[in-house]
Amino acid sequence: MDPQELPTHDQFGRRLEDRGVWRQATTLAAAGELTARWLEGASQYQPGTFAPGFDGETRPIAASLAELNRHGLFTKESQPGLRLGPAAQRQYVTGFCSAAAASALIGLSARTELVTVAHAPGEASSAAIPVTLAGTEVTTVLGSSENPVDEEQIRDWADETNESLALLLADSWYVEVFDPVWGRNEMLLPEVLAALSAVEPG
Repeated sequence: MDPQELPTHDQFGRRLEDRGVWRQATTLAAAGELTARWLEGASQYQPGTFAPGFDGETRPIAASLAELNRHGLFTKESQPGLRLGPAAQRQYVTGFCSAAAASALIGLSARTELVTVAHAPGEASSAAIPVTLAGTEVTTVLGSSENPVDEEQIRDWADETNESLALLLADSWYVEVFDPVWGRNEMLLPEVLAALSAVEPG
């Protein structure tokens, strides 16, 4: 095959060169840095996101999410707060982190209005906290651990990144932080960043 005919993107439009870098990411800090670059538009590959970029509602908070990724929270999901007609959202962010970072984020629940749900490594917990409404219908919930706890989940993460990172995520804390006030956007991301910034590195 002519080298010029080699594919440059996968079936989801993600750049294969950017995917290759994830094969070398074996720490939460490395995963966070690559996620920050994706949020800043410098990469077209993010594990588990089957598109080359993020959706439009993430754009206003992308820079703040990049900061969280560079301060110890490898983010997985997020959304801004919203109140628009029958639609309502609570702002939230979820991700993988160390025990020290999880403890700092749990502390937010004691000193602010924010709520942190923390899942210990290997914990297969499930709850249903509504964070997105479409009229009277609940369309998004928090409360379930997302750590890869079984062989299939670990294999999925390994396929998207590498085996070392997949095993590290299985041994990391998974946290979900949300603002209980529907539509509010001013509090959560600055408070999460402040909490993470106070954690001693190491």
